[in-house]
Amino acid sequence: MSDDLGLFTDPDVDERRPLKRDRERDRARAKAKKRKKTVLWLVVAMVLTVGLGGAYYGYRELRSIGSYEDYAGSGEADKIVEVKDGDVISQIAATLYDNDVVASAGAFIAASQTDARVLSTQPGFYLMKTKMSGAEAVARMIDPKTRVPAVQIIGGTKLSDIKAGDKTVPGIYSLLAAASCTEKDGQKTCLSADEVKAAAEQTDPVALGVPDWALADVARAEPQYRLEGLIMRGVYQVKPGVSAVELLRSVIVSSAQKMQGFGIPGGTVNTGFRPYEVLVIASLIEKEAIEKDFTKVSQVIYNRLKKPMRLQFDSTINYKNNQPHIRTSDQDRNTPGPYNTYMSFGLTPTPIGSPSQQAIAAAMNPEGGEIIYFVKCHEKGDSCFATTFEEHNANDQKAQRDGVY
Repeated sequence: MSDDLGLFTDPDVDERRPLKRDRERDRARAKAKKRKKTVLWLVVAMVLTVGLGGAYYGYRELRSIGSYEDYAGSGEADKIVEVKDGDVISQIAATLYDNDVVASAGAFIAASQTDARVLSTQPGFYLMKTKMSGAEAVARMIDPKTRVPAVQIIGGTKLSDIKAGDKTVPGIYSLLAAASCTEKDGQKTCLSADEVKAAAEQTDPVALGVPDWALADVARAEPQYRLEGLIMRGVYQVKPGVSAVELLRSVIVSSAQKMQGFGIPGGTVNTGFRPYEVLVIASLIEKEAIEKDFTKVSQVIYNRLKKPMRLQFDSTINYKNNQPHIRTSDQDRNTPGPYNTYMSFGLTPTPIGSPSQQAIAAAMNPEGGEIIYFVKCHEKGDSCFATTFEEHNANDQKAQRDGVY
């Protein structure tokens, strides 16, 4: 029954007192509100946690922009700074500030707004100067000559130089030595290839950054060969002016990271070989074939090792003799030694050069099939493969008739 006129209201009951259902509704609302606050604080906490790195750089930027201090002039002493992969302008500015290149991050950030080219700054080392104005720092940063040239290692490169007549093919030690040069007050200083080589042969492999999976094999190898293959093909940013040990370590650690991304050691589990052995196989593939034949040469290696059958690769003999030739002499093939795969079974004690990503992939994933022979049969470097010696012999004779070798 409706009581719109209040005829049935109890005069002893306070009209302001809420009904039971109202009290329950209010309690429910209070609980919901509390839950919302809890969720909100959790979200805030997550944002703060995830954004901690960005907040740090933001703080460093703001602390300098607030004062906006700026040096005058083009700078004083030489200073090498590193721009890391993924660095944005605020991070570059903070690095310059921390190295006293600029008086404040804000000075560099403000100056960068006048030249968009600074947004395309590439990772690497830059030869800057201390106490530069923000404008001068930007101008120097975008100058191509400021960036220290990177070291490029091509597939098959050896640690030491290869001399062929009057020509010399620089090895990794020479390439690193050339990249080590720094100029201070007009005086150029460089490491020599011999200094890099000495550090490679005499320093504890752990101090050089040799990965755990390679330590035992490196320890067994002859000193002059022990780092072979551990610096794979690629481009390496090196800091000039550091010691030979630090120079080598930076490159070996970077190479090990590349290898890890390409499957060594993780992807070698089902190959039947240890990670270091896969690296050796990859180096042999790199030397013996062009890329289109990598997986087939890999299969030949697998099949020969399984029989077992000697690999009989000229490249391993030429590696030990430090020769650039494709073929070997009867005397070379009859000289015993662990790198003479015409006489010794199994793999060589170390890699014989720098493997590429493609060679590493082929070493872990051979073509398949029963092929056990191959010979260069085309001037472009293509190989002809065979499952029998008779077929191989025919391929070999045809290659000679065609003047391939």
